[in-house]
Amino acid sequence: MKFSIGYRQAEDGSFMETVREFRKDIAEAYFPWVGQASGRSPIGADGRSRSSARKMLERDLGEIRDMGIRLNILFNANCYGAEGMSRKLEKDIVSTVSHAIRIAGVDSATTTSPAIAHILKKHFPELETRSSVNMKIGTIEGMAYLAHLFDGYYVQREHNRDIGYLRELKKWADANGKKLYLLANSGCLHNCSGQIFHDNLVAHEKEVSRKENMNDFMPYTCWNFLREARNWSSILKASWIRPEDLHNYEGLFETVKLATRIHEKPYMVVNAYASGKFRGNLADLFEPTFSAALAPNVIDNTKFPSDWFERTSTCRRNCEECGYCAEVMKKVLVNTEKYVGINPDNRRVETRPTQ
Repeated sequence: MKFSIGYRQAEDGSFMETVREFRKDIAEAYFPWVGQASGRSPIGADGRSRSSARKMLERDLGEIRDMGIRLNILFNANCYGAEGMSRKLEKDIVSTVSHAIRIAGVDSATTTSPAIAHILKKHFPELETRSSVNMKIGTIEGMAYLAHLFDGYYVQREHNRDIGYLRELKKWADANGKKLYLLANSGCLHNCSGQIFHDNLVAHEKEVSRKENMNDFMPYTCWNFLREARNWSSILKASWIRPEDLHNYEGLFETVKLATRIHEKPYMVVNAYASGKFRGNLADLFEPTFSAALAPNVIDNTKFPSDWFERTSTCRRNCEECGYCAEVMKKVLVNTEKYVGINPDNRRVETRPTQ
């Protein structure tokens, strides 16, 4: 397996240094175009001019392409509003993809929109078109419904830990000439009831930022829920896969996606999964990460029990009766006020009491 990593603009060049170091492990880089809505904040939303952001993007994409790494363009906003099936949308998509192809070449596109998938198939049939993980396609029926539009599917993350079920999806995909993809380090809660609301807010981030918004409302379901320590075991019930366990997915996925677009330390994430090991605070690998919610506690990745993967990959999700994750959380949660902190740069861990 190789990795698909999210492009992140970094003025200090650190992201491109990561790509250069792990070029043999990286199959592709995925990116949105400058200023366009996607599943995360738009490139150029950090105060830089669109012109400078675009120049950096074009330069970086060219270098990535020269390394032999494929490029995947994103159109994965959860909502395109009144333009959702308009001719203007078609014109904009065609213009953006055509420009990206001229600049560096594009091999595939990922979208949340059947309308955009239609546009891509119509104008760029040579591109592989994929459904975004945010479409939550996780059944054979779901794949079949849109098989005329998509060549590949990011599997609904809630199925990440059901190896038997993933094999069933893979069997159908192989028989129908489709590809499956996996997102390995999502921190999102299992079956999060606030995901659609959150994704819609992100899609309309520009408009939302211009409004006078409520100061007493926290829009993120996860952060509200994790304010109480009794709910922290929900982090362990999510869809992420430990770097040490990823090898179990060989044969099911050729390419595994790592969420690094807004991650503060993409090097740490890529290094951990490429090496298949991580000595540190496991929550630091996730996007979103809940390290701040747990502080001063950390999830010590070295303390997971040997049966973790076997138990969670055959789990029937009867959480109300099980209690396994709650027990594991007691073992892996380390209070850094009592112990030397776990190094977030994946270099060394000290778990002995301070003198």
